[in-house]
Amino acid sequence: MQASRHHSRSSMSNTWYYQPVRKLEAYSIQQCQPWSCNNVLVSQDRYCTLESSTLTVNHTTYNSPSTVSFSPNESSLSQQDESQSYPAHLHQSPGAYCTSVINEPCVVEEDVNELKHKLKELETVMLGPDLDAFDDSAPGRIASAEIDSWRQLMEVIPRGDLKQLLMACAKAVSNNDLLMAQWLMSELRQLVSVSGEPIQRLGAYMLEGLVALLSASGNSIYKSLKLREPASFELLSYTHMLYEVCPYFKFGYMSANGAIAEAMKDENRVHIIDFQIGQGSQWIPLIQAFAARPGGPPHIRITGIDDLTSAYARGGGLNIVGRRLAKLAQNFKVPFTFHAAPMPACEVQVENLGIRAGEALAVNFAFMLHRMPDESVSTENHRDRLLRMVRSLNPKVVTLVEHELNTNTAAFYPRFVEALDYYTAMFESIDVTLSREHKERINVEQHCLARDVVNIIACEGTERVERHEPHGKWRSRFTMAGFSPNPLSSLVNATIKTLLKNYCNRYSLEERDGALFLGWLDRDLVAASAWK
Repeated sequence: MQASRHHSRSSMSNTWYYQPVRKLEAYSIQQCQPWSCNNVLVSQDRYCTLESSTLTVNHTTYNSPSTVSFSPNESSLSQQDESQSYPAHLHQSPGAYCTSVINEPCVVEEDVNELKHKLKELETVMLGPDLDAFDDSAPGRIASAEIDSWRQLMEVIPRGDLKQLLMACAKAVSNNDLLMAQWLMSELRQLVSVSGEPIQRLGAYMLEGLVALLSASGNSIYKSLKLREPASFELLSYTHMLYEVCPYFKFGYMSANGAIAEAMKDENRVHIIDFQIGQGSQWIPLIQAFAARPGGPPHIRITGIDDLTSAYARGGGLNIVGRRLAKLAQNFKVPFTFHAAPMPACEVQVENLGIRAGEALAVNFAFMLHRMPDESVSTENHRDRLLRMVRSLNPKVVTLVEHELNTNTAAFYPRFVEALDYYTAMFESIDVTLSREHKERINVEQHCLARDVVNIIACEGTERVERHEPHGKWRSRFTMAGFSPNPLSSLVNATIKTLLKNYCNRYSLEERDGALFLGWLDRDLVAASAWK
């Protein structure tokens, strides 16, 4: 880095690539009020999550509401109106808080009897003197594959192997084995907790998703969670805290900014289109970097695209972002204009972008393309449509930052396993920086991560919006749209390494296939790339 100070770009790299990690105390907020638990069903024990967990910090355990009723004589759950998803007598009263417990058994008596019968039959088969004497095809006999499955569970449960139990439960759900799924859920409820180990915390949210899926209420639960979001300033605080304690977002934004600065180093008029501008924080260090550019800064115009979700977090429309960036640019004497496009990205057309002749164009796709429905969801295929539309604008650079996992077209069980592996790494990385005693950790995980987990597991079709793809798939989409790779410079790579020195040494950085991958141990979590 020192050797590059005399380079024409050095003054920019020192300002926008790296900023020290700020102290978390500055983002602490006042204690939140408990959530109301209308229409919430609470189980007896420790299992607890999204709809039921209180946001106050006086409780050391947080118990979950989700319990599903099964009938041993039916192959599927009875369908009810969403507002009557659970028996009326099991709902808490409107004034009750989530720490209340309703003394209802987790497993109905008939299911317990059937389970005991099945276990007894299994014991007879396993311990009998001659296994060959049993005819698997005879009524009442258990197939050998099922025997193996139960034998494995008998070994896993005493060990309390939560990850294996979660996978077994997901497998039972995938196979529509409701009795097995219910039994495993009752075991899992004793092991998960949003205030425990990383796998216990993640397990609570994944169990929430499984319960929602089985009760055919994934979409309604996901929507109710969005409605139960905290006040906008609190949500912003939780998001910023996650931004500070983990390098994932900083890595993505710094990589994208580096590619844009490199491409625009000789341009006098720059137009940046951000397809999900959020708070606009990504562009603060880039404006500062352009201000220090040898020869003076260019005129910068930013088009910000956004929807109501981010507007809620901001506490207002895109005009808030525009004013904030304009004031910053004025302070640094950078010519600046802001163009607002308040609409979902999937509705954007060329005429909404304010394209002007004589401007060098940069397009930023940071953590947003995975939410665009593709050909597996809609014939409109907005994911590829946006890429083709952007290509038609002949941009000088396009930046892509995405989570490195595959939850788009994968079937339920491999999707569950992929999400379990990915978010285990993420929760472990949070655990290193944000202690379990930290009063806002539960809120950060609950409001910034848990909703995505539930959506991946419990929702299908158009309601499943978290549809991630690995970098290889994105590379294919960009290539088919007419783009070619624009490898990130060595300066970007070196600056990211400097950033990671401020974090745990278990983070990894690798450059391959024209992209940078940030991971936790041996698991890639975020990939950043540039295209032209």
